Amino acid sequence: MPKFILLSCLALVLAACGAKEPADTLYSGGVIHTGLDGEPTIEAVLVKDGRILFAGSEDGAKRYQPANTINLDGAHLFPGFTDAHAHLYGIGRRETTLNLEGTPSLEALVQRIAAAAKNQPMGAIIGRGWIETSWIEGRFPNRFDLDRAAPGRIVLLTRADGHALVASSKALEAAGVGPNTPEIDGGRIVRDEEGMPTGFLIDNAKKFVAGLTADLQGDARRPALAMGAKVMNAYGWTGMHNMSVNAEDVQLLENMADQGQMPLRVYNAIDEDAIRLLANGPRRAGDDRVITRGVKMYIDGALGSRGAAMLAPYNDDPKTDGLMVRGESESRTMLARALRDGVQIGLHAIGDAANRAALDWMEGAFADVPEDERGIADPRWRVEHAQMINPDDLARFAALGIIPSMQPSHAIGDLHFASARVGKKRLNGAYAWNSLIKAGSIIPGGSDAPVERGDPRIEFYAAVSRHDLKGYQGKDWHSEEAVDRVMALKMFTIWPAMASFREDELGTIEPGKRADFTVFADDIMTIPAVDILSTEVVMTVVDGEIVFAAGK
Repeated sequence: MPKFILLSCLALVLAACGAKEPADTLYSGGVIHTGLDGEPTIEAVLVKDGRILFAGSEDGAKRYQPANTINLDGAHLFPGFTDAHAHLYGIGRRETTLNLEGTPSLEALVQRIAAAAKNQPMGAIIGRGWIETSWIEGRFPNRFDLDRAAPGRIVLLTRADGHALVASSKALEAAGVGPNTPEIDGGRIVRDEEGMPTGFLIDNAKKFVAGLTADLQGDARRPALAMGAKVMNAYGWTGMHNMSVNAEDVQLLENMADQGQMPLRVYNAIDEDAIRLLANGPRRAGDDRVITRGVKMYIDGALGSRGAAMLAPYNDDPKTDGLMVRGESESRTMLARALRDGVQIGLHAIGDAANRAALDWMEGAFADVPEDERGIADPRWRVEHAQMINPDDLARFAALGIIPSMQPSHAIGDLHFASARVGKKRLNGAYAWNSLIKAGSIIPGGSDAPVERGDPRIEFYAAVSRHDLKGYQGKDWHSEEAVDRVMALKMFTIWPAMASFREDELGTIEPGKRADFTVFADDIMTIPAVDILSTEVVMTVVDGEIVFAAGK
């Protein structure tokens, strides 16, 4: 493991005399990856007051007589990795509720619920993270499974993608959901052959049981946000684009940043019902540690729960082509208003019909609002996920200036069921990173945690390998859509910076930019792809401050 040698004699002497400790720190003794095409690696980087003062040779840096030197001991320092799509509160809550990630079967799920019921004899049992695509039982869980594990208890278990949940009979009863409950726009109550709810609720239908969850309110949410930031730092993330943020959390995050208690750089895209927060333009707090500028809107659901809106019915369930959770008219009105107000929009779109609608509606808004009436000349609107795209629509992203914000790990998880869901033909245009880049798009890369684990090593590996974590890919999974490592680095550094209007401050290592660094033990640009998954996260640095160090 790399050892850090911190030379701070001058700082100690000054501190003993009551003088302010110098801020200058030299990072050297390893390989520093700049993220710049012309000079990809250098020997040293010097930091002063949270900014990069010098980047170049070690001899050149030493002429500045730095107060402190951090010896990287052969490690590899990169521009700070930014997760361009994740959910901070959900990441923190994952650590404190029933975490069902990796549950290998339906029977194992039942056993885990039973154990939770025993350990928690009172109150609702809340969990998240299960996914059924590899289960031997080959089906979604239902209320009878939950009833068997925890008889008479309210149990609500959200699928990993967050777009569906399964509720126990007691939960359905408490929420008043029965055979005569009408469907809700943009959602589905799954029913058996007799019309009785199975307990499986998709997208907007989750609202029926929303009042049963013991979700925290106000300041009680702060520990989950703090835990989420701690987890992200430990994985090596210096920043994240925080999606679907409510008004409460914006205020909490701003307070934490102003108080110096937010070690992660956070760029918020808020729920559309909180758009009032942007009435006076972007919000900034804690020396721009937290910025709120965008709005996240949903068009469809997720592929795994068959809620993604498709141009044709699902191959494995021809009765449905997914769900559009909003209509064009209201969406076009909202988009036009956002364009006039200078609000960045991120449209959640997974299915090929949803992605086409996203492009059509955004193009329509651009036509509706002349450039001289727009709040910002370059709105940098985004489509979040952009997973299944009809090949005819791939080039439209770059042509319209719309950014596909994508999460590589979705492709290595979905490869086990996507072909069954949509058929092999529609995989042409699925998770099409390389095709989008060749067409002129940038792709800010994210993890969608807690939907996925949220580890940058997994995301980088997925982008360059397009194999699952066991090395499996299978035929028809379009290996040509994997990207090279230079592009993968851009996906997690400069392209998230551009997607958040901060390329002048973040994303590469060069003088004047913020001192955000991610340090790995090994060179992820050259080691075998599978070894990326196990390289150690050595250090995470935000604004020149070490917010995580291995072994400490």
